Amino acid sequence: MRSSPDEYEVWPGSPAPLGAHWDGTGTDFALWSAGAQAVDLCLFDPDGTEHRLRLQENTHQVWHGRLPGVGPGQRYGYRVHGGWDPGSGLRHNSAKLLVDPYARALDGEQSLHPALFGFRVEGGDGPDPRDSAPYVPRGVVVHDPFPWDGDRRPATPWSDTVIYEVHVKGATRCHPEVPPALRGTYAGLAQPAFVEHLRSLGVTAVELLPVHHFVSEPHLLRRGLTNYWGYNTLGFFAPHAAYSSSGTAGQQVTEFKAMVKTLHAAGIEVILDVVYNHTAEGDHTGPTLSFKGIDNGGYYRLREGDPSRYQDYTGCGNTLDVRRPQVLALLMDSLRYWVTEMHVDGFRFDLAAALARSLHDVDRLSAFFDVVHQDPVVSRVKLIAEPWDVGPGGYQVGNFPPLWTEWNGKYRDTVRDVWSGAHVGVRDLAYRLTGSSDLYRSDGRRPFASVNFVTAHDGFTLADLVTYQRKRNDANGEDNRDGESHNRNWNCGVEGPTDDPAITVLRGRQVRNHLATLLLSTGVPMLTAGDELGRTQRGNNNAYCQDTELSWLDWADVDEDLRAFVARLLRLRRASPVLRQEAFFEGHEVPGSGGTRDVAWFAPGGAQLTTGDWFDNDLQTVGMYLDGRGIRHRDQRGRPVQDDSYLVQLHAGAEPIRVHLPGPPWADGYELVVSTEWPTGAPPRPAVVAPGPIEVPARCVWLLRVLRRP
Repeated sequence: MRSSPDEYEVWPGSPAPLGAHWDGTGTDFALWSAGAQAVDLCLFDPDGTEHRLRLQENTHQVWHGRLPGVGPGQRYGYRVHGGWDPGSGLRHNSAKLLVDPYARALDGEQSLHPALFGFRVEGGDGPDPRDSAPYVPRGVVVHDPFPWDGDRRPATPWSDTVIYEVHVKGATRCHPEVPPALRGTYAGLAQPAFVEHLRSLGVTAVELLPVHHFVSEPHLLRRGLTNYWGYNTLGFFAPHAAYSSSGTAGQQVTEFKAMVKTLHAAGIEVILDVVYNHTAEGDHTGPTLSFKGIDNGGYYRLREGDPSRYQDYTGCGNTLDVRRPQVLALLMDSLRYWVTEMHVDGFRFDLAAALARSLHDVDRLSAFFDVVHQDPVVSRVKLIAEPWDVGPGGYQVGNFPPLWTEWNGKYRDTVRDVWSGAHVGVRDLAYRLTGSSDLYRSDGRRPFASVNFVTAHDGFTLADLVTYQRKRNDANGEDNRDGESHNRNWNCGVEGPTDDPAITVLRGRQVRNHLATLLLSTGVPMLTAGDELGRTQRGNNNAYCQDTELSWLDWADVDEDLRAFVARLLRLRRASPVLRQEAFFEGHEVPGSGGTRDVAWFAPGGAQLTTGDWFDNDLQTVGMYLDGRGIRHRDQRGRPVQDDSYLVQLHAGAEPIRVHLPGPPWADGYELVVSTEWPTGAPPRPAVVAPGPIEVPARCVWLLRVLRRP
């Protein structure tokens, strides 16, 4: 039942800003659509009664109106009238309630129903006439004067940053020290028990899997599954409502801000994983929820020669057309909003190569980069690219411009190859251990342009990486076809869980080897939540649709030794500038050292690597010497930075090996600080080692502090 529009007075209002904005006496509504013939603003009462109000004003393709007396908490949406001709890219259908792209909060669930679709799913010509309003979320007018007093951004330098990739719900859904009503929510993430876990580890930033409001794909709903990860955005300004413990009528905005403020107080930055490359509307067979019905050709890249289809560089059915000013403005307005209003500290851009495509090729000079670089707000926060998409030429690791850091996929692949026993030599490993100068130096970037990781949300957990040779994704309902099949890993000789104590010990060491390599490498380390606890997904390496115990952190089964191992290495990293270099190594002699270099590489026999060694694919052992007297950056007052020197000895071979530790001028002796042969990494007793021959255990990493005579 719809009441008469005469109950509301509609004033002209303003075409800017877009969205719904309350000023204390009324709310201005503004929606961009170049192709619309008419636009209805739809207001909803608490009982679901809908009031349709025609917006009479159209200024520069923006439909707008002001409603005096309408304020915070009001649910709303739009119906857009216009042409229906999918063959020409037109998909207007006024039977479909559309989400405002600029809505600050969304309320209500998406329910699977034929009315979600703009076309007739049963077949037939013309648009589908069924009303979708009962089955889609609605925007909420929000006013949230949050008390940010006292909030201080940690502003952690890149070289000091340690990222923890984590899912808001999965982090605390099973945490016994988080109140049950707060588990799996923004408030849960801000609870002392979880914040202290981050602090005790030494994490400086959380990278949250998508928190923009998202919905589940119809094909998942048909299988009784939901989208857990959240890479299916519907609202680019709205915090995902299901992560709110306090309500969905705007309370989710307040709760998110409170979480950020709490994490900032603990010295932890908040980075958002954002999905601006595609939306939740999928391909031509997908639902009409917002952009398709507002202006299909204005928001999406349509296929040349067949605008009834979408250009899909994302593997998700569609690609937002960032070449268009209005889409680029949407993206930038969203980014600025999350920085200025929500106080986040940075962004990781999912499938960022898709944003940089001008025509077909990925373009370092695309409008997207230009706008980001000149923006006085967005250019000053942390910017991380996932530097690939699924289109031709989409793998762009190392090719993003200055200001950007990148998920270094080559780092992941190299480290996995080495510890899986692949005969790949040490040449590529040396680049990865020292900040990947081959990828990031030529354009003036620093080592911290490389975000180093060995696992992420997408793929095996670290425990599974050393336990399963084959993925076990049957629960996803795709006959195990989904997920990566080539994982560059080794199951230690037995597939799946085992009671064999020798295999269990070896797997534990292999986990520590991956972590030690990661945390001793120059660059920005990223840990995947739960890897420090020994978390398993039982072999599922694509748990995007598993909103179950399979994905949630299991706080009842924690490997305390492994947690201590990670915390130990991060303490060492934090205390050792030589492990957090801000400039690339030169390999030059350190003045006054007697002949050492800022970085040097040693073969097992004790000599520095030769050209032949660098190209020996069978070499599985290398010593990386880091001289703390050769650090090239200075402190904030311009003083030289000096540190201890270290020798990192990596041995990926299956048998112990006898190596020769270099003597003077490199060292007069060594203190063994960390060894992956021990569960916590700590030697059972102080271990001072003389230069010369010594046996290194099979598959092991040693960190040795250099000792020098006074």
